[in-house]
Amino acid sequence: MNIKAYGSSFINKFIYLHKAFGNRPFRLLDIGAGNHSATKTKSVFPDCEYHGVDMERSYNNSEADFNLMKAFYEMDLTRLDFSAIPDNYFDAINMVHVIEHLHNGDQVILGLMPKLKSGGYIYVEYPGKKSTTLPSMYGTLNFHDDPTHVRVYSVAELTALFTANGFSVRKSGIRRNPWFIMAMPFRIMASWFKGKKLQGNIFWDILGFAEMVWAKKN
Repeated sequence: MNIKAYGSSFINKFIYLHKAFGNRPFRLLDIGAGNHSATKTKSVFPDCEYHGVDMERSYNNSEADFNLMKAFYEMDLTRLDFSAIPDNYFDAINMVHVIEHLHNGDQVILGLMPKLKSGGYIYVEYPGKKSTTLPSMYGTLNFHDDPTHVRVYSVAELTALFTANGFSVRKSGIRRNPWFIMAMPFRIMASWFKGKKLQGNIFWDILGFAEMVWAKKN
């Protein structure tokens, strides 16, 4: 694993995948597969069978990213038509900073549940209610900094959704990644040295911007 991949391994969604599967092969459905997510995921989990879902094929992905995917499903999640994705197939689903862009994110999660095998895991992360009270900042620190955010979800709401549909919630709450908190001063200095604006996401973990739910299908 190279240095870049090692750094990526400290991302929350990868921490939980590693807890569940270690270095074993598994099938992943990644909801929101832009920003070179396939390449980042496969750098940490080379034996992962990666399937990506996104509204647009061209959302910051290259042919190298698509070459690492077993399949890519281009779809509007809000239409709730997931028939193209196989049922009872995946060991894990990642849905990171997606539902806040959907007016019916709860129904989208419900529609994706059959895609998981029994014993499979789902990780959902999104800006929590606290994000609506944080200062506005370039790169999004307040929920309303991003005009494409349409709905605030909560741990209580998602926990109720999962438990009512045969899942057990293993971990939930405000995202507090200790690695990102420790790296915060260095990220600030790196931005200054490069002459770049400070990004709001540098402060997400210390200020409690995001919430997460990690659940297992019974």
